[in-house]
Amino acid sequence: MHFEAQKQRIDSIDALRGLVILVMLLDHVRERFFYNHPITDPMSIVDTPPELFFSRFAAHFCAPAFVFLTGLSAWLFRQKQTEPVNATRSFLFKRGLFLIALEMTVINFSWFGAYEVLYLQVIWAIGVSMIILALLLNLPSMLIGWIGLVIVAGHNAFDFINLSPGERGYTAWAILHDRGIILQSELLAVKASYPVLPWFGVIFLGYAAGPLYSAAIDRAQRLRWLLGLSLACFGSFVLLRGFNVYGENLNWQVHESMFETFASFLNVTKYPPSLNFIQITFTGIFLMLYLMERFQGRWTQILKNYGGAPMFFYLLHLYVLLVLYKIGILFFPVPNNEYLSLPNMYWVWATTLLLAGLLYFPTRWFNHYKRTSNKAWVKYF
Repeated sequence: MHFEAQKQRIDSIDALRGLVILVMLLDHVRERFFYNHPITDPMSIVDTPPELFFSRFAAHFCAPAFVFLTGLSAWLFRQKQTEPVNATRSFLFKRGLFLIALEMTVINFSWFGAYEVLYLQVIWAIGVSMIILALLLNLPSMLIGWIGLVIVAGHNAFDFINLSPGERGYTAWAILHDRGIILQSELLAVKASYPVLPWFGVIFLGYAAGPLYSAAIDRAQRLRWLLGLSLACFGSFVLLRGFNVYGENLNWQVHESMFETFASFLNVTKYPPSLNFIQITFTGIFLMLYLMERFQGRWTQILKNYGGAPMFFYLLHLYVLLVLYKIGILFFPVPNNEYLSLPNMYWVWATTLLLAGLLYFPTRWFNHYKRTSNKAWVKYF
């Protein structure tokens, strides 16, 4: 079946990107200025206060949203091309390689101001996923979606495979499914922090969701689909998680307090993203796409200015945080092996709001420049 994409840019998609960008900013402020309170994956319930737990839980939605929307945007991009498969494949390959290069250079340096360990994180995962999606473009979008669903639902069945460094297949498995150091030398260590296999499934599902935004689907139909998908993801999450059936290695438990019990229920694994992790985050993704199209207003207009230039904001905020941290330790020196830290999470929230306001204006400017410029390099941001 042939679908034609909507002609105008879809505000709700940019608005969702904008929302997750702001939540990402919160998480990165926490990682930069509250790292003296590290958190595990899954989180340790007894050691994580509510304000920290829910701030981190909110950040769980960022990577799935970015990857899912990357797949959806690839479908939309394809509909606008005169040579759909070749043009889309070329773009996905080039942008995927571009993102991988960014992760290994500019982005990795922004985290530590040095190259001691090369962390392959979310931008790497998106880049590799784009390349893998490019290889499948000759397949029908529905089949790509079914492949994605099998990966997302089935990868936890292989959790029992645990390989140690030096064992055959360790490096490939660390990249695909388990985090780990894949290269260790005197000059540099490389760690695969975002196992890519589940993210392949997420980007495939995003691509398969593209027809929801075709001209053949009216707004009312799309809203019903989005709300239905959100409810389906939530219902399946409650069923599998509630009975500790499948899709998460850490079973939830009843604790002494209501918060700890509720947090235990929500406490799902991100590295690699478990089926339960993807179910609950997809619940939020579909719900927010529904709400942002159903109730558009000034708030969505502001969010779409953030979401219209996501890579620009990503690079900008990382280097702003790096510079602020370097300035901070000049005025407030800390002992070796300790971190400059804000007093509590409320300061982290306040700092996030301040930075969100300050970074809005350059991001809005670049978003406008991106929409009006004919320069080829701009589309990669």
